[in-house]
Amino acid sequence: MDQLDLKLLQDLTEDGRISYAELGRKYGLTRVSIKERIDRLRQEGVIEAFTVTINPEATGKHVSAFFEIDVEPFHLDSVAHALAEKDEVENLYLMTGSSTLHMHALLRDMEDLERFVLDHVYSLKGITRVQTHLILKRYKSRSGGLRL
Repeated sequence: MDQLDLKLLQDLTEDGRISYAELGRKYGLTRVSIKERIDRLRQEGVIEAFTVTINPEATGKHVSAFFEIDVEPFHLDSVAHALAEKDEVENLYLMTGSSTLHMHALLRDMEDLERFVLDHVYSLKGITRVQTHLILKRYKSRSGGLRL
């Protein structure tokens, strides 16, 4: 990966809909050569997907919660797979440190949060501790990307 690839990744992170032609004009290359570079980055797994960032509140999801979930080792995979299938779960990671799983979920309101925690988290076998953190205000949010 060279400097141009890094610049293209930054451009795509800022606007995933930017055209190959526009990128070509910006860097003095043809649309075809830009497309070939981006295709190569996709084939190499550098670019995993092209997506859109949605404002959760605009879709009725007013509660954004992060969970630290400790799980007995024997139950780790079953708990992780069960949680990963829930529509409310945006991200789920196996972490080092005091918490085994770190999860981010988007929910409609506090009643939805209560239902989710009681029905879908506390009910899973092997969970030993759950700590919930609510976002009060978002200052910055990113989905992947690079800072050059």
